[in-house]
Amino acid sequence: MFVYSSPIQILAAVFTTLGFGVLFNVKGNNLLHTCIAGGISWAVYLFCSTHAYSLSFSYFLATFILSLYSEIIARIKKTPVTSILIAAMIPLAPGGGIYYTMLHILQKNYPLALSKGVDTLIIAGSMAIGVFSASALFRVYQEIRH
Repeated sequence: MFVYSSPIQILAAVFTTLGFGVLFNVKGNNLLHTCIAGGISWAVYLFCSTHAYSLSFSYFLATFILSLYSEIIARIKKTPVTSILIAAMIPLAPGGGIYYTMLHILQKNYPLALSKGVDTLIIAGSMAIGVFSASALFRVYQEIRH
């Protein structure tokens, strides 16, 4: 599955990131790096999810790699990390899980809503831990280097 569908999905992630980068007013060369970051993060997610890793680990690793890339590019370009990171995280955002949680609540299917809601919170938590871990690791590396 990874081999056949991945180029289209990665390209879709790049264009999604491009759209949100324009929406968030990311300028010039930073927009290119934001698109690359979005594509890399989705490629890592696809690789992990198709090789029997757990969903939370797939999101964690994709966000961790995305955050490391954003930290490195931000230092090179002397730009804020968030200008690259935020738009590039959009393809990974668990919007579908939030939608289905609310749908099941409206349909009064509370057990399924709870299940979807917990899954969505785990994904969001995994992403937050990925960003935090990469940022902390990069700061430790910077301190050791100087």
